[in-house]
Amino acid sequence: MRTRPLKVALLGCGVVGSEVARIMTTHADDLAARIGAPVELAGVAVRRPSKVREGIDPALITTDATALVQRGDIDVVVEVIGGIEPARALITTAFENGASVVSANKALLAEGGAALHAAAEKYGRDLYYEAAVAGAIPLVRPLRESLAGDKVNRVLGIVNGTTNFILDKMDTSGAGYSEALDEATALGYAEADPTADVEGFDAAAKAAILAGIAFHTRVKIGDVHREGITEVTAADIASARRMGCTVKLLAICERAADGASVTARVHPAMIPLSHPLASVREAYNAVFVEAEAAGQLMFYGPGAGGSPTASAVLGDLVAVCRNKLGEATGPGESAYTRLPVSPMGEVVTRYHISLDVADKPGVLAQVATVFAEQGVSIDTVRQQGKDGEASLVVVTHRAPDAALSGTVEALRKLDTVRGVASIMRVEGE
Repeated sequence: MRTRPLKVALLGCGVVGSEVARIMTTHADDLAARIGAPVELAGVAVRRPSKVREGIDPALITTDATALVQRGDIDVVVEVIGGIEPARALITTAFENGASVVSANKALLAEGGAALHAAAEKYGRDLYYEAAVAGAIPLVRPLRESLAGDKVNRVLGIVNGTTNFILDKMDTSGAGYSEALDEATALGYAEADPTADVEGFDAAAKAAILAGIAFHTRVKIGDVHREGITEVTAADIASARRMGCTVKLLAICERAADGASVTARVHPAMIPLSHPLASVREAYNAVFVEAEAAGQLMFYGPGAGGSPTASAVLGDLVAVCRNKLGEATGPGESAYTRLPVSPMGEVVTRYHISLDVADKPGVLAQVATVFAEQGVSIDTVRQQGKDGEASLVVVTHRAPDAALSGTVEALRKLDTVRGVASIMRVEGE
């Protein structure tokens, strides 16, 4: 075993960073045996140096992250500060000064991953980011390496634990959205400002990363169609249950049937209780991968939290350190297909539409006519009426999303339709 330690700089020492530092210290001998050389925490960049950080030598703490990554003796930089800047500049500076990088920064990778990969290649460094998607679940490396010889056609998953917890509570307890969100916040699953989670930004960033790796093309977060769960109601959950379904916030990345384009989207959807993703409860994540030769694969586990995310970071750290010792680099960006990302309107899906309508003869015929005019076929219809008011629930057959959206807009214009109570896609069948 090499005696000179590999030196690691840690950017950020919050929930994840402090756990990374703890594991590096308590499992130092095991890590050294697995890598072939000891690893040493050489510096920790933080914003509040006065905060007590148990188990970390105060002499390692610095507020000058730039100076830390510019040190010529740093072998690996672990970035867990999040956000776009200064993370992007620090990672690029690390490459320039001889260090490889392990990152958990999904937002940065989804927005500027191509430029970071280019910088890593230019300077002959590694850029690993297993922790950026689905916490402890090994997903990025299987897609990049284990399935590198296969053709992935679809990635379908629950990649945000906060929203899955909220929807699960709404389903199992009958709670409304606000009540379930309050519980998620009290238990620490939701941030004080839950916007990134409940509006789908977090899941969209992960979908962009997964689509890029799975389909060997460049997908940015702006390419991902995004809808959150704030409009999901207890009535939607109950309607799904009557259909033998449950509601999940899904990240769906697909290769077109002709192979000429890809799509990436995040939105709530009804999925059958028979689908493996339907049984994913509370704050857990799961991703369903469909590959041409391997068939259907499912990856399941905790998708967030200090320990699970740190586990993924340490796995990358071991791999990058091994590469350093072997004077090699691991797989970089694979974007050779250069496939375009199709808009949401071209995606073929199904709709579950709930309408408030007048309870009088001819309403159903008018609604059916609108569907026919838009070229959308109806699968099932359920109608209930009382005291001059009625609800009409329509589930369609598969059709382009643009045609389904056009149908909804045309329904809104009918005098007999008092309102579109809810719209939700149906997936996973």
